[in-house]
Amino acid sequence: MLKLHGHKIINQNALHFLTFTVVGWVDVFSRDKYREIIIDSLIYCQKEKGLIINAYVIMSNHVHLICYTKEPFQLSDFIRDFKKFTSKSILESIQSNTSESRKEWMLRLFSYYAKYNKNNKTYQFWQQDSHPIELQSPKWINQKLAYLHLNPVRNGLVENAEDYLYCSARAYLDKPGLIEIEKIELVNTIGFIDS
Repeated sequence: MLKLHGHKIINQNALHFLTFTVVGWVDVFSRDKYREIIIDSLIYCQKEKGLIINAYVIMSNHVHLICYTKEPFQLSDFIRDFKKFTSKSILESIQSNTSESRKEWMLRLFSYYAKYNKNNKTYQFWQQDSHPIELQSPKWINQKLAYLHLNPVRNGLVENAEDYLYCSARAYLDKPGLIEIEKIELVNTIGFIDS
């Protein structure tokens, strides 16, 4: 069982809302190169770690997922492996990227945050907690789905959620996306149930 600052994953194969946030809210994912590492890693986890993604959004400094893992896989294993792999890959990419104008600043911040985490010696990329929230009721699922899909709209990046390329809102309108998802059927538009 994964326990992170009071949040527990009790049912390893239940539907969950997850948030992965970069330490210091550093806008790492404003660059395609680093977003691609997230996308490729999620696709790998779908193929190799039993991950089923129902919704996602990649913002400039955090990622939201609505997902679950199929048995015998465990959600806590996915979280651990995803964060470990992506942090290592993104840090290596930042270090080797000669055109990254923010390199020294980002590495200095990641080094600063590592000082306060006994698990990291040199750099810390992700915040410790992934805030796993088990989604049980249709109302709660819809609320989180709408929240996730409308994140780019609230941040002024796009006018319509489906126009944001790094989000599953497109798939809910049967438009192609970057990551295959399994739509949550109780929703008939971008995160809202008709009342």
